[in-house]
Order: sequence, then structure tokens, then C-alpha cells
Amino acid sequence: MIGDGGDLTRLRCIASNVGAEMLAANAEQIDAKGIWPAENMQALAEAGLLGLHVPTRLGGHGQGMLALAVICEELARHCGSTAMCFGMHCVATQVLVAKATQEHEARYLRPIARGEHVTALALSEPGTGANFYLPRAHFRPADGGFLLSGRKSFVTSGGHADSYVVSVAAPGGENDPGTFTFLMVDGGTDGLRWGDPWRGFGMRGNSSRSLEMSDVRVPAGNLLGGTGDQIWYVFEVVAPYFLIAMSGVYLGLAAAALDLAIEHLKTREQAHTGERLRELPVLWPEVAQSWTELEATRQLVQHAARLGDAGHPEAPLALFAAKARVAGTCTQVTDTAMALMGGRGYGEHSAVGRMLRDARAAHVMSPTTHMVETWLGRSLLGLPPL
Repeated sequence: MIGDGGDLTRLRCIASNVGAEMLAANAEQIDAKGIWPAENMQALAEAGLLGLHVPTRLGGHGQGMLALAVICEELARHCGSTAMCFGMHCVATQVLVAKATQEHEARYLRPIARGEHVTALALSEPGTGANFYLPRAHFRPADGGFLLSGRKSFVTSGGHADSYVVSVAAPGGENDPGTFTFLMVDGGTDGLRWGDPWRGFGMRGNSSRSLEMSDVRVPAGNLLGGTGDQIWYVFEVVAPYFLIAMSGVYLGLAAAALDLAIEHLKTREQAHTGERLRELPVLWPEVAQSWTELEATRQLVQHAARLGDAGHPEAPLALFAAKARVAGTCTQVTDTAMALMGGRGYGEHSAVGRMLRDARAAHVMSPTTHMVETWLGRSLLGLPPL
């Protein structure tokens, strides 16, 4: 059962407070140095937000997609990298929740609810790019468990999370998108070798690192669901929650950038006339258009989230459309905000500059805009998304 609106209002307020007091203070350093936001994630843990999707009976908040969209947007207003790490943690948590055993509840979900455990996804790979549902990494049964080998790429919170949801295929099944398997891999497991620190154009604090596995031994109890049937997870759990989490993150970036631009226009004066920039008619349409686009996109995202929470059959269509719309909105609004702020925005280490760079990930992060628009078009024509 999804938590009620009163719970969501309270959680949004908590996220806003943590964002203003902690995330905003650390955002510039996280971006400049490319460091994982450990202090920020600890603050979110202490605020009780890590258990957003953990059922209430296990100590969590029992929230769904709408809460994920709202909280990610609130956090991204202050630090995009932290919001990304939090969003990936939440998606991985929901993958656990979907088919959790009692062992999973005790080992992962209860500690997550207590703020003692951060998890993440390890799905993408160097050879398959955005096609994260086609893992080349493979597993084989061994001594009552599994041995995992292969490579992963762009693992958010790589090397810092306490556990990872890892996708693997049975040998010979790498080309069948309906037969991959999910396993939980603890962060301290022998055989995990992390690549170089992440040095990206934007989202520089999310530690999006590569991972190499060589005969990594995983207990049988770490299997999520059954072997070879995990395409169910992609369109029932991973894609919906991932699309909503990322939509919330990029909405937050766009909203914060526009707020900065508006504040700049309200307070900046021209020395030769004494006029404030807000009094220049040529700028009014740009502000209006950006606000309208942002608000319309937010309504679509939250509509899609509500459909997803209700299990509505048209939820996938709305979710695909929302992610594609957000990517366009975020890049457009942050770019406009930069132009409105002029040299103040273009300066080194400016907040709007950081947001503009973070926003560029919206189109290229899997599932890419091209991919979700393809899924949407195929679905509208009565074809399967894949």
C-alpha cells in the first residue's frame, strides 16, 4: 500500500530542509573535486529518507513513484549528483522490495529503512551501451551459489554503496532480453575490481565507475526472483522507477536554474540607467516560456507517477513520454537560465553552470531519449516496446 499524501508532504519538507542545510553547502565542492557525496547521503540517512520505498512493516515509508519524483526533484534543486545517487538507491531498493524473501528483508531492507545501508544498480555494460537489458556478464552455479564474471559500466555510487543489484545472463543466453537474472552483490565481496574515479562533464559526484567481476562468489540466497525470468523487472520495476527518479532529478535542476535566473533579473541593475533587468520587456517572454514548459512537464511527470502507482495500463506510455519531455525541458530551461544570467552565470564554478552541465546527462543516460521515444512509438502502434 502506497503511503498517503500527508506522509509525502512531510517527507518533501524533510528533503527540502536537508537540501537547503547540507546539500547546497556541499554542491560546489562535490562538483569541483568529483567526489562522492558521502556527507550528503549520511544526512539523508539520518533524516530517514533512504527507506522511502521500504514497506512500513519493515520500518520504511512505503511510498511509490509519486514520492520518488517529488523527493528527487527537491534534492536536485540543491545538488544533482546527490539526487542521482539517492534516486539510484531508491530504484535498487524497489527491485529488492518487488520479490524480497525474508532473508532479503533482514539483510537489506530493514537496514535500508534504518539508514544503515545504501544500495545501487549495476546494469549497463561497455559492449551494450544503453541496452541495459542485454547483459554480457554471466553467472554459473557453483557450490550452492553462483559465480559471476563480466564487466559493468557507469555504476552510480560505484565503490561506495553497500550493495549492488547486478544483472547477469546464463552462458549462451546473452542475446535473449527475456532471460537475464538479478543478483544482490555486497560491496565488500571478493573479486570486485573498480575502475578509475568518474570524471564526467556533469553529475561529477555520482561516482559512475566501471566494475570488473572475475568469479565473484554470491550465495544462492542473493538471487532476486528466479533465474532467467527477469525481463519482468525491466518494465514492471526498473524502467518505471528509473524513469521517474531521473525525471524528478532533471526537473529539480531545471527549476533551480530558473529560480536563479529570476532572482538575478530581479536584483541586477544596469549602471547607466538604474533599471533592473526585470524591467526589460525583451526578457519577459523567455521567463514565461521557461516557467510554462517546466510546469507542464512537472504535471506530466506527476501524472505518470500516479498512473504507475495505481497500476494503470497506460502508465508505461506516460512514463516514456515524461522522461523524454523532461530531458528536453531540462536542457532548454538550464540553457535559457544561463543566457538570462549572462556573464554571472557563465563564470567558473557558477551554480547555474553546474546545473547546465548536469542537465546534459538527461538525453544520454540510459534509457536515452531516443530509446524511450522508440518504446513509446512502438507501444502506441500496438508493438512490444522491445
